[in-house]
Amino acid sequence: MGTTLAAAAAKSSGSSFLPLLIIVVLFGLFYMTIIRPQRNRQRQAAQTQNQVMPGQRVRTTAGIYGTVVSGDDRDVVVEIAPGVQVQMLRRGIMDVVPEDDQAGTTTGSSATDTASNTEDQQSKSADDRGDLTI
Repeated sequence: MGTTLAAAAAKSSGSSFLPLLIIVVLFGLFYMTIIRPQRNRQRQAAQTQNQVMPGQRVRTTAGIYGTVVSGDDRDVVVEIAPGVQVQMLRRGIMDVVPEDDQAGTTTGSSATDTASNTEDQQSKSADDRGDLTI
């Protein structure tokens, strides 16, 4: 009888280790897939915000594109249109936009293409509605 109790006690202590191991493994996966990449993104954003200099084209967290005019340790002045300057926190800068990227601007041909595509879609949907019978 004594050996049966000892074997049962050994079996239950071995199986209580498994749930703890599962929790540790799940936390490790959670850390590697969510926490670590987020920390890297925050670190890179802070580095970008600290290195921004006057004359650079930036995109803010609100989605506004502009050129940095001046700045100090905490604030920067961003020109979002000719003669329109906004003072904002450095933390509001999301990233520096490369000069060759024409963000937010469309060329004349692409604007014309977009307008003609919209007209084609509208006429097609109007034709489709005419085919319906009740």
